[in-house]
Amino acid sequence: MSAKYQIRVFGKQGCDKCHTLNQRLDKMLAKGEYSAFDKRYCDVETIDGLVAFAEAECVNPSRIPAMLVTEWSEDAEEYVPVGTKAPGAKDAVCKKARLYQYLGLQTDYSDVGKGVISPKMIQSILAEATV
Repeated sequence: MSAKYQIRVFGKQGCDKCHTLNQRLDKMLAKGEYSAFDKRYCDVETIDGLVAFAEAECVNPSRIPAMLVTEWSEDAEEYVPVGTKAPGAKDAVCKKARLYQYLGLQTDYSDVGKGVISPKMIQSILAEATV
């Protein structure tokens, strides 16, 4: 185990939004304040990525790219999803991109065609993980 938290990013090759989310996370995680986090990219067009996606059980396949925050569990000896503090609560920053039960984001394509996971949304989710 190298970090307390692991961010699982679900995406696929050739997807501009997936590329943007990965770049934003890489840039953010390079900062010292996010040293408790590692990133694991899960390409859903590969067997390993598809298995990780299915095991997450919380992301809509039509809303990729997505990210899920997991935390190292000594008992389970693996990373497990971090539950949200208030499932289904309204979120002024993340809006409909926020996952319902677990801490994470998925692309909201209904957002007037934008479908972008912003740095502000990512920061909000990472801050909640460490509270």
